[in-house]
Amino acid sequence: MPHSRHGSQALDGDAANGIRVVRHPVTGQHGLVALRPFPAGAVITPFGAASTHRVPNYLSVQIGEHSHIELLPQMLQYLNHSCDPNIFLDTARMEVVALRDVGAGEELQFFYPASEWHMAQPFECLCGTAVCLKRIAGADTLPPSALQRYRLTDFIRSKLGQRAGL
Repeated sequence: MPHSRHGSQALDGDAANGIRVVRHPVTGQHGLVALRPFPAGAVITPFGAASTHRVPNYLSVQIGEHSHIELLPQMLQYLNHSCDPNIFLDTARMEVVALRDVGAGEELQFFYPASEWHMAQPFECLCGTAVCLKRIAGADTLPPSALQRYRLTDFIRSKLGQRAGL
C-alpha cells in the first residue's frame, strides 16, 4: 500500500476535474482517484497555494529554497506517494499532469522527492513497486542515478545542478 499523507469509500469529489477522494475500506487510508481516464500529458487539474511557509510540513510541496505551499484544491492533500508515479506536480505551471495513461478508478500518485529537497517527515516506503526506493526522505538523500528516471520540478533540478557544481 502506498504511503498516505492522511485507497474505497468516496469522501469528496470534483466531477468537473474527474477526481475524487476515497477511503480504502480495509486500511482506512485516503487517496485520490481518477473518475475518468486521463491520457499521458493531460492536465488533470490546476492547483494553487492555500498557504505558503518557509519550512516544509507534512502537507506542503516545495517550490523554492524557503518556499513551501499547501495545495488548493484541498483534496490534493490526499495525493499519495509511489516510486512508480502516474502523475507529476508541475510547480512552474501549477498543474497536476498525467505522466502516463491513467485509467478510471486508478489512484493518482506522485513521487514525493520530485518536489521535495528535504522532507519534513521521511518514511519507509511501502509502495511495493519493482522500483521502490524503500526510504523516502527527499531528493537530497538520493543519488542522481536514482533520480534519473523521474520527472523533477525546476527547483529540484536546480538543486541537483548546484550539488553537481554546475
